[in-house]
Amino acid sequence: MTPEELSAVIVACLQDAVSAGDITVEVPATVKVERPKNRDHGDWATNIALQLGKRAGMNPRDFAGALAERLTAQEGIESVDIAGPGFINITLAAGAAGQLARTIVEAGAAFGTNDTLRGETVNMEFVSANPTGPLHIGHTRWAALGDAIARLLRASGATLTTEYYINDAGSQMNTFAASVYARLHGHDVPEGGYPGQYVQDLADRIVAEHPEVRDLPEADALPVLREHAYRLQLADIETTLDDFGVDFDVWFSETELHTSGAIGTAVDRLREQGHILDQDDAVWLRTTDFGDDKDRVLIRANGEPTYFAADAAYYLSKKDRGFDRKIYLLGADHHGYVGRLKAIAACAGDDPEKNIEILIGQLISVNGAKLSKRAGNIIELKDLIEWLGKDALRYSLARFPADSPMAIDPELLRSRSNDNPVYYVQYAHARSRNASRTAEAHEITRELFDFDATTLTHDTESALLAHLGEFPSIVAMAASMREPHRVARHLEVIAGAYHSWYAACRITPLQGEQPGPVNVARLWLNEATSQVLANGLALLGVDAPEKM
Repeated sequence: MTPEELSAVIVACLQDAVSAGDITVEVPATVKVERPKNRDHGDWATNIALQLGKRAGMNPRDFAGALAERLTAQEGIESVDIAGPGFINITLAAGAAGQLARTIVEAGAAFGTNDTLRGETVNMEFVSANPTGPLHIGHTRWAALGDAIARLLRASGATLTTEYYINDAGSQMNTFAASVYARLHGHDVPEGGYPGQYVQDLADRIVAEHPEVRDLPEADALPVLREHAYRLQLADIETTLDDFGVDFDVWFSETELHTSGAIGTAVDRLREQGHILDQDDAVWLRTTDFGDDKDRVLIRANGEPTYFAADAAYYLSKKDRGFDRKIYLLGADHHGYVGRLKAIAACAGDDPEKNIEILIGQLISVNGAKLSKRAGNIIELKDLIEWLGKDALRYSLARFPADSPMAIDPELLRSRSNDNPVYYVQYAHARSRNASRTAEAHEITRELFDFDATTLTHDTESALLAHLGEFPSIVAMAASMREPHRVARHLEVIAGAYHSWYAACRITPLQGEQPGPVNVARLWLNEATSQVLANGLALLGVDAPEKM
């Protein structure tokens, strides 16, 4: 019996009590059940009597008593105890608890998915680095967390589109082209330009493919170099993200906002909404009406749109494409964008507390990381992947909340020890797969005997089953709170429970003993653990190895 199934049983008992006239209260759609801190108190606990007792005009303990009487009669529940002011502790029958192993194996990759976010249409933008250089350590955290959040949202039923906003308009692209032009002709890059070796490499690649560009006058060469350098650098970004296991559904070009007339259309629409102010020959958006610290210029006095105008047009584009919720993942240096983005949402007629969500991530550091020889002054993501490995890097970034600064210890992540969290979890999965192979070699298969869940009675088995049963609710919570670290930390709990069970309970019988139903039931439990670990690692974008 999963926590969700137990919740449904409690709801049914509440409805029965209401129908019988024993209590009068509005029955909730779901009831939260949790693991008691002390396992001697039972398998699961609920405080529903404390929540509803007063509403029903009853003492919570009396309310709990009316509910407990019905729960005790339910199949799969061994006992129900009332503690303190009205907590209800529930102990499952061994068969009901153990049946979860079969449920997990039969569900396969779908175990852990849920419908808590079904009906939500979400656009999530993350990374969005300028295509003027390689991805670096500052982009790494959001690449890992953004992709993990995306996987969690989809696992929880949301209709999601991930999006990379390509900042391919503006002065930085002109500076980029000027830097490539300078390198092409053996000159130093202009002041404020891009000095890395990768700029020289881009210049070499472009002239190899288009030798005529070298002889063009500077005014003619710059647009050509800008376009080709942009395409090559964007391809490098895409390749790096692919190597990191991150794929985007949409690559959205800022330039298209300018060339399509979307910015002008956005200004007109915001004017119709009544939020435009014409002052000092410029066009302003009155964002202070919605909590921003100052009004923002959309169109300068010279007629040129600001970067903020593109932000506004981009938000309206997302709204027009049918996304009810727009999630932005931004770095710590973008904290000032929160107020203005929410103000854009409000000016566009959206609810800034519902339709837009802005997550701010703190900085990370990697002890001993070296500056890129190619880029000169940054630590490249591709170098981190080569040095630490995709799995170690992604897992370590996923296991901490985004709003906490963190330092990565390379020696720890490269170690094959239980102190290394990713190794600890991946080893548990590999160990479980090896246990299944060993069982098969001893001709112990799931078909050898009928599955008898009542044989899973060892303390380590009940503990492992309980942690496995919590997995779907952990996924749902991590998705709703945008916190992948909850999944990572729970996988570590499961791995610890599995290692304890593995040490205490044998799948294969001792030499000279004949296999029995308990051995087959343990094989089911072993494979259920494999499945949950694999499902959880997949949500973090981390591989589940068969061998280590």
